[in-house]
Amino acid sequence: MAQDDLKRSAALAAIDYIRPKLTTRSIVGVGTGSTTNYFIDALADIRHLFDACVSSSEDSTRRLTEHGISVLDLNSVAEVTVYVDGADEVNGARQLIKGGGGALTREKIVAAASDEFVCIVDEGKVVDVLGRYPLPVEVIPMARGLVARAIVELGGAPELREGLTDNGNLILGVHDLAITDPVEMEQRLNNIVGVVCNGLFAAQAAHRVLIASATGVRLLQ
Repeated sequence: MAQDDLKRSAALAAIDYIRPKLTTRSIVGVGTGSTTNYFIDALADIRHLFDACVSSSEDSTRRLTEHGISVLDLNSVAEVTVYVDGADEVNGARQLIKGGGGALTREKIVAAASDEFVCIVDEGKVVDVLGRYPLPVEVIPMARGLVARAIVELGGAPELREGLTDNGNLILGVHDLAITDPVEMEQRLNNIVGVVCNGLFAAQAAHRVLIASATGVRLLQ
């Protein structure tokens, strides 16, 4: 089964999962990335069941508005019913590496503001130990060198990615980190002066993970 088909299956399973939770007052949080794009496309078919969305990136906002779905600023809503997003890696404790698309900070903010975080992935994203995928770390531009040196001291090999985030910052992709304790590593990285956020979603893991494979979609909770 092609990877795009698996992504679509996970996205459609998320639609089925959230549908009973929605009311005309519900706000749906929407993440960023290729799997989430399939979710946005499917969400358009049930847009009459909820009020509006909160988006984690400019790209997702554009896609939502193109489908005629209202997008609100997070500061203007009191509650986000459910947040749906993909991941670059997920372990058995529902802890994640996210941010391959560079939206990790806004993704983490919307996830924190939501009553429930549902992660959608294909089976290739499931790992025993996080860290095979380079961990994104968003940094203030003037602190790039300072942060990179601190990451090297932690055992990582940081590499500057091209482009800026929606927040106007840089992304360091960190290779070779031994992430045996994701919560501790998340905290240590966030404590480096100049770091805005890192792509470990460990202190606040996903509440549910929908994993698509050739045999169907299973729920990790």
